[in-house]
Amino acid sequence: MPRHATIEVDLDAIAANAAVLRRVAPYAELCAVVKADGYGHGAVPSARAALAGGATWLAVALVEEGIALREAGLDAPILVLSQPPEDSMADAFDARLVPTLYTREGIAAAGAAAGAGGADGPPWSVHLKVDTGMHRVGADVADAVELAGLIDRCDELHLGGVFTHLACADEPGHPLTVLQLSRFESVLQQLQAAAIQTDSVHAANSAGLLLHSRSHGDMVRAGIALYGIDPVPGSGAGDELVPALSLRSEVTFVRSVPAGDGVSYGMRHLFDRPATVAVVPLGYADGVPRNLGLSGGEVLIGGERHPIRGVVTMDQLIVETTGSSVSPGDEVVLIGAQGDQVVTAQEWAWLTGTIPYEIVCGFSARLPRRYSGAAAGRA
Repeated sequence: MPRHATIEVDLDAIAANAAVLRRVAPYAELCAVVKADGYGHGAVPSARAALAGGATWLAVALVEEGIALREAGLDAPILVLSQPPEDSMADAFDARLVPTLYTREGIAAAGAAAGAGGADGPPWSVHLKVDTGMHRVGADVADAVELAGLIDRCDELHLGGVFTHLACADEPGHPLTVLQLSRFESVLQQLQAAAIQTDSVHAANSAGLLLHSRSHGDMVRAGIALYGIDPVPGSGAGDELVPALSLRSEVTFVRSVPAGDGVSYGMRHLFDRPATVAVVPLGYADGVPRNLGLSGGEVLIGGERHPIRGVVTMDQLIVETTGSSVSPGDEVVLIGAQGDQVVTAQEWAWLTGTIPYEIVCGFSARLPRRYSGAAAGRA
């Protein structure tokens, strides 16, 4: 029984975006970040589409996410972007994931897991993360060479990569980006002086990839840009990217509302004239922000914009359609194109005071995903 509200994902758009990003950084490998279920797009189909478009690595946040990719048959290198818990190291090793390390305890746990699980195999390739200024996770700059040395001297481990993460790359001209890259380059120079070698060096996220060629290194990590959302809207850097996700539903009920009456919980919107409204079977349980209508959110029906009225409820929202001919069964586009009109995840983000990452990652599992494009045959 189909639900009359669906997320549609164009996998050819993801493949095309991967190709665009490869052209921007032609001398670096492309790592497709597919954590958080591919930013709400579906991790496995998105990963396959990205690899078809030229990515050679995948990245996740959790060991469990990496295992799911392996179970789906994906064989590309998979980087776990944060240090796995000690009790997950053996699972990461068994799944042939590439863990990020940045503490002595993490290095010891990884060495023990590799020693227990792969006595006859090659050393386990791991990446060292350096905190150059974001102050979330990663080794302090002052400790990075020492920790790299611990990995280098561990027979069970191989220092496959060294990387950092940029905190303000999406703010052109922010001085921290240059400072972070300078700190990172200093660490790399110290590693070279200590005769500690690594296979890969990477610093660029989506914004770094598009705006800061100095950050490219041997690999670039594309997250939000892979899905066609410009990490720096208005800069022009992401103009070639194609949004992959659309959210579509249909009108389920149409009714008249007298002048002076309101709609939805709290009567937050009152009509000063007789109005017609349409009900759409989507709500905040699906990931539509509760205050989207109060902030000016609109949907597309019949190729025209119509305002959401009142608060979005858990399972439904109300749209004003006064003056238009709207009937039950009419298509409603919440994100995507209809006719010559477009509503984007970035528009929702601007209206609700957040970022488009939160919008697309927030769509719940009860919304079915449908995949289209030639790449869908590989999904």
